[in-house]
Amino acid sequence: MRSFRYNYSQLPIFLLILSLPVLVQCGQRRVENVLVEDLLPEWTFTKGIEGPAIDMNGNLYAVNYAEQGTIGVVSPDGEASLFIKLPEGSVGNGIRFDKEGNMYIADYKKHNILKVSSSTKEISVFAHDSTMNQPNDIAISPVSEFLYASDPNWKDSTGKLWMVDRLGKVILLEANMGTTNGIEVSPDGKKLYVNESIQRNVWVYDILNDGSITNKRLFMKFEDFGMDGMRCDSAGNLYITRHGKGTLAIFSPQGELVEEIPLKGKLCSNVVLSSDEKKAYITMADRGMFEIANLM
Repeated sequence: MRSFRYNYSQLPIFLLILSLPVLVQCGQRRVENVLVEDLLPEWTFTKGIEGPAIDMNGNLYAVNYAEQGTIGVVSPDGEASLFIKLPEGSVGNGIRFDKEGNMYIADYKKHNILKVSSSTKEISVFAHDSTMNQPNDIAISPVSEFLYASDPNWKDSTGKLWMVDRLGKVILLEANMGTTNGIEVSPDGKKLYVNESIQRNVWVYDILNDGSITNKRLFMKFEDFGMDGMRCDSAGNLYITRHGKGTLAIFSPQGELVEEIPLKGKLCSNVVLSSDEKKAYITMADRGMFEIANLM
């Protein structure tokens, strides 16, 4: 059968015009349709608000509620309260949950990964390494449940990348990086994303069966402003907070910019998605609270 290619120059102009709305509708979601709202009064948390995470019951958590060295919780009906106070001298940053509901916290002051029991709220040191600069953001593989931690040295604009196995063994994956900050594992557990805030790079690695990484490549690079925390949705799209610019940028798994959502504040520090992925909760360091981007 002979193939046939239509010559669009022969298409009547009014049909071309009528086709335009269809092309727009099938393309990127329109930024102006994304409503951004406040959650909680300003300065419910300190300027150190970070590490948003949601447990299996829909409770929303972040570090530094009312004062440094605490973890706050926001119930599904929007009521904020103190969840736990960390050991003396510890200050948290990233938070993640494992499949059993245990909480893990990057304690950047004491070079620890802390573990909080889901049943007793008992706090223990899950992992420690004195050669860490300051464990910052953390991610957990949905397959192996190995934990990955970024480790920036802001003074020298350098950073490291670590892995922690299920027994708490700490393994250095890469040294001499830029200022490693946001970190995330793809929903299939096959890719690790790590960004460097000052250098504005986002790297992606393949994750091997033993949790180690290979095939490092540049996922994308920003030409201006920094970035902070990252999260993937179930389709593998990557959400990145643009610290200083005040936007939430969404990239496809192929590294294409899908959308960039303007926020109210400028110092967005991290993001977590609701279980139905209809909302993004963004921690705002210049407002001490969450902003909510309604994605659908």
